[in-house]
Amino acid sequence: MISKEKLRQILLEQENKVKNIKKHNFLPRECLEYTKKFFKIPHNIIITGVRRSGKSVFLFEIIESIKKDNYYINFEDDRLSEFKVDDFESFYEVCLELFGKTKIFFLDEIQNIPNWSQWVRRIYDQENIKIFITGSSSKLSSKEIPTELRGRCIEKTIMPLSFREFLLFKNIKIDLASLPYLDKEKSKINKALEEYLYYGGLPEIVLTSKEHKFEILQQYYKTVISQDIMDRFKIKNETMLKALLMLLLNSTIYSISKIYKTLRSAGHKIGPTTVMKYISYIENSYFLNNLFIFSYTVKDRLQYPKKIYFIDNGFINALSSTFSKNTGRLFENIVFNKIKSELKINEELFYWQDKRQKEVDFVVKKGNKIINLIQVSSNLDNIGTKEREINNLLKADKELNCNNLTIINKDIDSKEKIGGQTIKFTPLYKFLLE
Repeated sequence: MISKEKLRQILLEQENKVKNIKKHNFLPRECLEYTKKFFKIPHNIIITGVRRSGKSVFLFEIIESIKKDNYYINFEDDRLSEFKVDDFESFYEVCLELFGKTKIFFLDEIQNIPNWSQWVRRIYDQENIKIFITGSSSKLSSKEIPTELRGRCIEKTIMPLSFREFLLFKNIKIDLASLPYLDKEKSKINKALEEYLYYGGLPEIVLTSKEHKFEILQQYYKTVISQDIMDRFKIKNETMLKALLMLLLNSTIYSISKIYKTLRSAGHKIGPTTVMKYISYIENSYFLNNLFIFSYTVKDRLQYPKKIYFIDNGFINALSSTFSKNTGRLFENIVFNKIKSELKINEELFYWQDKRQKEVDFVVKKGNKIINLIQVSSNLDNIGTKEREINNLLKADKELNCNNLTIINKDIDSKEKIGGQTIKFTPLYKFLLE
């Protein structure tokens, strides 16, 4: 049990920290206005996302916007490493003693407290308290939320900065209305886009000088491995986990059998089932996403290779030897993250491929209907490349019957009528700012 005296000290220190942070001007996240919609309903709000994506600062934004008395605690404080579910009672008693009675809790990075959800459910039911929770583990996500909280929580996943937010953080002012006409604005935005593509959108990285960006990204990576994967899932073989991660970082597509054979040939003692588990653990840390092939049958989706996309381009460049400065890969990864973050509840995302390996990068499905086919190409200067991308789109369109065809590229902004279909060519910057 943690003593009440220690809890008093920690809570007072953290309260002062919140007050000091609130004195600073926040660079607002776009998702705040969306999240505000849920403030007045009784559900608790769980804020999830990859480590260092800005969850805690977003929590401070919410605290500032609500402007009501509250209790705040950050469980990443090392003095709380032994905190157990029974300590919540003492915690609540100390909160009442120090700050009086209120109806709002902010519980930051709670995922490592055993059985935390049992107390949250109890205090929610007994005291009619609204609770905001953050965590880096997908154990808090809507897919894995503990049974006792289902139907009582709404999840909001915090992504790295969007390109619009990136421009705000860099204090880059762009007249969007003038972009199609002024070379000066295009030059400014292309320079910003180059940095965003290469170093990504994690807030601290965006605000750090270039010579330190990769060093910090590598430290983030080590923390994700140690705390969000190894500690959480009790993995002992760090060498094998890192080898698997390096294989994934240097791949665009994978199958379990191929990964298994590669690891075995490198001397790692591992079976296909363990490979599958480890990849799911990495995905659960929000570090990467798998993209399944489009098929109307679940069996096909499972047996075909999956494409890999990482939560932030900065990790690809800081850690991958194969894709460093590979503009095509960086374009595609950043487009995936934008599409994924904006999917509605009834929408799904896939890639398409036929038996001759013709491929379309993204298929957006709504219900039983395909509503978008999106191809990504960083360079359409080569006639052969442009024809290939167009032909693949038209082939997929013929099979899937979709009239919304887009090729996201570096700088072409036009529409072309080809084969009875209209194909929209959209520059990456325009797509990201829409």
